[in-house]
Amino acid sequence: MPDERKAQEGHLIRDPAYDTVHRDDFRAMVEVERYDRRSDDFDEIISATHDHFWDPNDPAYVDFDQPFDLQREYLMPPERIQELRGAVLDRLDEGDQIRLGNEIMRWQISNIVHGEQGALNLSTGLADILLDPGAQEYATNQAREEARHVTGFSRYVKVRWGTAYPVGDVLGDLLEDLIKTPVVYKKLVGMQMLLEGLAMGAFANLHKHSRDPVLKRLVQLVMTDEAFHHKFGKIWAEKTIGNLSPEERDAVEDWAAEVFESLLFNLVNIRQKRMIYSQFGLDWEWVREAVRETYDKSERRNELKDGTNVFRVLAKTLISAGIITDRTAHVYAEWVNMKELEAEAHDIPGIAVVVEGIEDLRRINADRKVIGQKF
Repeated sequence: MPDERKAQEGHLIRDPAYDTVHRDDFRAMVEVERYDRRSDDFDEIISATHDHFWDPNDPAYVDFDQPFDLQREYLMPPERIQELRGAVLDRLDEGDQIRLGNEIMRWQISNIVHGEQGALNLSTGLADILLDPGAQEYATNQAREEARHVTGFSRYVKVRWGTAYPVGDVLGDLLEDLIKTPVVYKKLVGMQMLLEGLAMGAFANLHKHSRDPVLKRLVQLVMTDEAFHHKFGKIWAEKTIGNLSPEERDAVEDWAAEVFESLLFNLVNIRQKRMIYSQFGLDWEWVREAVRETYDKSERRNELKDGTNVFRVLAKTLISAGIITDRTAHVYAEWVNMKELEAEAHDIPGIAVVVEGIEDLRRINADRKVIGQKF
């Protein structure tokens, strides 16, 4: 019992809605009294599922057959791609510049596929250990939605490029750590705040700037799901952060700041994309030095002023959850204006896109027969 209590404390569980058991302890799941201990904290999120149902294999929701010429048109504006400036441009003709920009987007979208796969595995892992039936139902619900994100983005990659790039080293390591860790708070903060914060920023950015209508539509649909996933982590923060001891709270805050810095400096670094540059006769170390001439700390800070910048969104997510205090604010203040962030509304990024998407899905779903209905 002492060992079990110590392990529970390490998970930082402060509300029964987030109680967990060991993944191999199935007997705990079939104890009769457990079924009557269902929290209603997640009922609103669960019941809203039908409002944002969509099927990535049904063209009524997203039509992957719409053409886009990757050889002649940028998926994203070239000024938003750090490699498409300075000396790199001098070595490429216009056609290769477009192809390089789109290959970099292929790498980024490939990592979105991998990130969604990680979120799927994290969700199914939580469903294995969450003792509360309501929380378990929510986790399985999220797993279903993450699965369709994997299907949607992997299909987009297949249609546009054929195959995905391998997962980036930093993202792959983070996903593996979060999936394998036995520490429940790291799974919850890692998935529902860090990964979801990054994802919502990435999707808002893609929706705002992408020139491919298929990609814009796909990310809008995914955002309608992710907005609800974000709420699960928010509930955890509201029920947990204020009830931690100073030492426990510091541990959560320090870990989040460490992950933020690691992602900021390494998530899209040049070395990770080295397999792209060789296709254009460019040495990745030379590309790195060329980019450094035009992309410095000042430029990075300017990018973080954009409301859809992934790291700005991530910082806002952590502020909203109460995971950033004066102890670690300096880590983020090096890159973003903290007072400005704290003063901003803490709505999810792209909320107008989400609301529009949900209304559109309600209309589509209302006009369609129930799957399998014959009369």
